[in-house]
Amino acid sequence: MKVESIIFNIIAVFCVAAAVVYGVWAKEPIGTTALVLSAGLTGMIGAFFWFVSRRIDARPEDRKDAEMADGAGELGFFSPASYWPFALALSAGLMGLALAFFYYWLILIAAAALLITIGGLLFEYYVGQNATQS
Repeated sequence: MKVESIIFNIIAVFCVAAAVVYGVWAKEPIGTTALVLSAGLTGMIGAFFWFVSRRIDARPEDRKDAEMADGAGELGFFSPASYWPFALALSAGLMGLALAFFYYWLILIAAAALLITIGGLLFEYYVGQNATQS
């Protein structure tokens, strides 16, 4: 986590420096505000990673003496064949179009599609033929 915090904090410092240079040079408030807000957001993420890195043990990625085998093991379960991510992407794209053109009826349809696809992705292995037996 220390590496991640350093990366995000460097980006935050760069955004602050860019905001100062841009604010003095261009005298345009919108770009300066965007750079300051970007610095704040990346600074918050960097601070969170730094905060977490102090409270957990060093991961293999953070140790210089780590071996390749230290990072071995199960990383999680990844679905081998699922159509829900594709459907979720389509419904998110539909929501983007609906918001871009601001059609109320399309926003409602896209919101329903998003809720259905999020639910389908979330409960894929709890119901139906793929349900795991406990």
